[in-house]
Amino acid sequence: MNIIPIAFAFDNNLVEPACVCITSLLENANKDTYYDIFILHSNSVELIKLGFEKIIQKYNNCSITYLEVGDTFSDAFEIRGVTKATYYRLLLPLVINQYDKIIYSDVDIIYRMDLTEVYLQSLSDNYIAATLDLGLNYLTPDYVNNMNTLKVGQYIQAGFLIFNLKKIREDNLVTRFIDLANNNNFTYQDQDILNICCAGHIKYLSPKFNVNDCAFLALRSSNGVLLDRFSKEECEEAMTNGNIHYSGKKPWKEYSICMDLWWEYYRKSVVF
Repeated sequence: MNIIPIAFAFDNNLVEPACVCITSLLENANKDTYYDIFILHSNSVELIKLGFEKIIQKYNNCSITYLEVGDTFSDAFEIRGVTKATYYRLLLPLVINQYDKIIYSDVDIIYRMDLTEVYLQSLSDNYIAATLDLGLNYLTPDYVNNMNTLKVGQYIQAGFLIFNLKKIREDNLVTRFIDLANNNNFTYQDQDILNICCAGHIKYLSPKFNVNDCAFLALRSSNGVLLDRFSKEECEEAMTNGNIHYSGKKPWKEYSICMDLWWEYYRKSVVF
């Protein structure tokens, strides 16, 4: 059996999408895959756990552990309706001690694959593994260009990550994460922080693991723009079978790309 640790961080506003996300993860697990799930949440508000308890009853290939996060990011910047819970992923090296490596996932993702293969690959001396943010690198690169600490062609999307917990602990990188979070107003919050702190120590993953709205548009309309980085086959695989990340418009609220996929897993979930 392959035990794959994976962490999520959210508040009660995203409990239902989280249940749908985890359903898609478990529905597409290999027979010998077991997901050790960690949910990071605020200690100031009681998390609604009923849906997750039903998931444990329905599936026998997972466990769920709840981890309360304190007020480390009480002064952190919020923008675009994204709350302080987005910063919780930065604490994973401190709150997860039983693993040297862990997957982090946003909850507005629908999985269409098992994650064993991507998890088991070596990270070497890299702090994280992630996909490129195809939107900010290729469609609208001005934001990255205007920050002298970031480089176009290297900027990652932080909705799906593999953390090298051991390496981050050894280099005490969490201290820098926290300092930047509490003393800067970055537009893309923790994503900018990870790009700044981990630069030069990032393993880049195939786009199929995290196809967000802008990535889908970039892949579909690339006309060769992305072929210097990815093969045509990689681009097609990402659009056809990749994990869809609804980082922009949410299918449970409004029209979005691949929204039928989200509703398919909603109907399979315990919250239907």
